[in-house]
Amino acid sequence: MRVIRSALYMALVVLYTPPYVLLLLCFFWLPAKQRRRLAMPWVHIAMALIRHVLGIRHRVLGAENIPAGPCVILAKHQSAWETIALQVIFPDTIFVLKKELHWLPFFGWALAMMPFIAINRAAGKDALRQVAKQGKTRLGEGYRVIIFPEGTRVGPGEKLPFKGGGAFLAARSGVPVSPVALNSGECWRRQAFLKTPGLVTVSIGPAIDPAGLSVEDINSRAEAWIEAEMRHISPQYYGQENAPACAAS
Repeated sequence: MRVIRSALYMALVVLYTPPYVLLLLCFFWLPAKQRRRLAMPWVHIAMALIRHVLGIRHRVLGAENIPAGPCVILAKHQSAWETIALQVIFPDTIFVLKKELHWLPFFGWALAMMPFIAINRAAGKDALRQVAKQGKTRLGEGYRVIIFPEGTRVGPGEKLPFKGGGAFLAARSGVPVSPVALNSGECWRRQAFLKTPGLVTVSIGPAIDPAGLSVEDINSRAEAWIEAEMRHISPQYYGQENAPACAAS
């Protein structure tokens, strides 16, 4: 059954994405904010397919902690699921992403039309300055900026050191940081074709006010909260339970 669900989901995404992107390209002349809004129906269709075809549902804990205005969202990154779902959970979002994604047929072309922050990850400090400059502009335009501080997807129970780009942006801009823990990798493994029906938990922590804090303090507070919360929503990967949380559909 997982094979059928996964194959059907992939087939439907492949079928509806190219015509949607071609239609979106016809509106290249619109302001960036309007182009961003035009992309959201694609997101909602994808979420409907994830729920009804793949059988992956989600719940949000701590929704009351979402800042009312612009903020920097530092989120755990386990799969492609959150690149779709966080756009629904957090309104008016943009991502910091690697520039190479723009070269992907159709999907990458759509990304290039969005007011996302595309960086060359090999550029080191230049990439950090680019995030700070463009991110401050986007925050000023009213967006929420999503950054995956580990820099890549990590498996359930695993972690990588948090990079300071998101904390640096928050410190420079004076906007709060919203820490997010999630366990999407239990249903949607990294680079895995097969998806497992189940429930993804997204937990949003209290916003971190950057006032009076160093970049290191902001980053360490976000990391500490996220990693502690991961032990609550995925205890089985930290030696506390035996059954995977995503087993129940």
